[in-house]
Amino acid sequence: MPELWTEQEHVENIELLCESKAEEFRLIGYEQVTGPDVWECVRSKYKKDGEPAIHRLVNDILSLKANQFMNYVTIAAYRGSPF
Repeated sequence: MPELWTEQEHVENIELLCESKAEEFRLIGYEQVTGPDVWECVRSKYKKDGEPAIHRLVNDILSLKANQFMNYVTIAAYRGSPF
């Protein structure tokens, strides 16, 4: 039977995934992107329905494209929120 993550392990693993995605974006020229920025972008999709299952979270982080992230940042800027 697989062991479940503790809440702390869950948070740490999501942070690592977001930092990895931010590093990917920095490698292609988006030098200001941070892990928390990636998390806010991904998390914004779940505001209505709440946080999804871990497999969906992981997929959404790893499959996030630079243009999706930049669209999110642009819309947040128009709304006046620091994303």
